[in-house]
Amino acid sequence: MSHNKSPYAVSVIDLMHRPGEMREKSLDITEVDGFGNAVIGVRQGSEVRIDVRLESLHDGILASGTVDAVAEGECVRCLTDVSLPLEVEFQELFAYSEDEAFDYTVHEDHVDLEPVVRDAVVLALPFQPVCQEDCLGLCPQCGVRLLDNPGHQHEAPVDPRWAALAGLEGLTEGDRPADDTDL
Repeated sequence: MSHNKSPYAVSVIDLMHRPGEMREKSLDITEVDGFGNAVIGVRQGSEVRIDVRLESLHDGILASGTVDAVAEGECVRCLTDVSLPLEVEFQELFAYSEDEAFDYTVHEDHVDLEPVVRDAVVLALPFQPVCQEDCLGLCPQCGVRLLDNPGHQHEAPVDPRWAALAGLEGLTEGDRPADDTDL
């Protein structure tokens, strides 16, 4: 099964079927597609650094390592941009056999770390990223960012049930529009 090798593919030809052999490798990858959840993720074109230790076991290659990347998104409270440095650990066995017991397998002479790295990073991303823990969000009335405007206030809101009458304030007897009964 031959396919275009992903930048996340690592050759393990020198480790295959040699239990006890081990080596370390670092990959610096420019992410092609980007990945994440609806509000934050590793953007297309971002740099992803992977430090991985590959160990040969009887049934496959054990890959363990760390991913360093920066996730970008927006604060769910005030919508400002959020940049979140990530350092995520992963460990996965790439089996020699295509047995269902294993999620990942060695392809020909390499392992593809991409799905493992993506899963580890996506699981580490916050579902509700905030620019800072105590972000106050936006003013519900005017939308100004409350952190930038401490003490920000408005007049007491008018009860919406009376709002329609607010325009009638200046009207007195004499200003009233004439109607047919005032003849």
